[in-house]
Amino acid sequence: MGSMTPTPAKPWIKTPLAFSPALSKAAGCNIFLKLENLQPSGSFKSRGVGNMMFRALATGPPTQAVHFFCSSGGNAGLACATTAAALGCNATIVVPTTTSALMVSKLRSCAAGVNVIQTGANWAAADGFLRTELLGNTPDGIRAVYVPPFDHPDIWAGAATLVDELAEQMAARAEKPVVDAVVCNVGGGGLLNGVLEGLEARRMDGVKVLAVETVGAASLYASVQAGELVTLPAITSIATSLGATRVSEKTWEWAKRCGASSGGRLTCSTVTDGEAALACVRFLDDEKVLVEVSCGATVATAYNGDLRRYLGKGDSDETWKEKNVVLVVCGGSNVNMDMLVKYKETYGGK
Repeated sequence: MGSMTPTPAKPWIKTPLAFSPALSKAAGCNIFLKLENLQPSGSFKSRGVGNMMFRALATGPPTQAVHFFCSSGGNAGLACATTAAALGCNATIVVPTTTSALMVSKLRSCAAGVNVIQTGANWAAADGFLRTELLGNTPDGIRAVYVPPFDHPDIWAGAATLVDELAEQMAARAEKPVVDAVVCNVGGGGLLNGVLEGLEARRMDGVKVLAVETVGAASLYASVQAGELVTLPAITSIATSLGATRVSEKTWEWAKRCGASSGGRLTCSTVTDGEAALACVRFLDDEKVLVEVSCGATVATAYNGDLRRYLGKGDSDETWKEKNVVLVVCGGSNVNMDMLVKYKETYGGK
């Protein structure tokens, strides 16, 4: 008998759920950190992008070579690159000219078999180049697979595994083993879609969700305010990882169905670039964890009072103190110590 090709392992890991005394003190409730910064790519993107690529590889002929193509501002591209390496495949990552030199360097040094192209003024332009110039030009015998950064059901399903884990991890606690709320950021909506999908699948009906964007990259917030799906004219926030000018249609469906205005679990909010940037600085001091400014947007809500404002409205101090709130520490690789120093200088951190 011939040997069988082994099935590759899933290209993401189960991440810890850690209680944070420092953030709990700042927020006035129990804060738990879902540490997605520990994923192989450095962000939650390993779940969604990894799941989509894993499933795509499994559905094709086992002997046919696969080449993955991903357009990204950075983190989805890193997830594609690390996943391709784990699956033994090649990948091409196309990023816009706005992607930082730090992120481009990380992509190019990520793994053998990964080609990086930088072109286009924004993600949409980079994606257009990928679709028109690259996808149809692969050599004969190579199966080209397009990997979007956020808009695909398999990506949402991958992100939803985060909810499975945190539900089990919280249930293992001896004291109040329940989740009261989940906080995550929003770029194109892939993470939010997965969180809401996971909560619904597990029938965790009482869990609230706070979706956070930065001012200047708040396409979901703008849509909620307008009552229709909005495309931003430009991204002006420094949180370029949140720089989708328009969220996915599925995200807008969730917002209409689960939005606070309709009595649902989902509340959309914004923080300033300064709040997000300084949250990264303070988070490093408090937790010794380095995250990029898009993740700082989520963390900022524990420091600036937004958690109580949006999730604890009407609660007494005693009631709020007992709430268990999970922050999705989505991670991100577009950060270093020099950037944090610049944040402190620019935004007045002490």
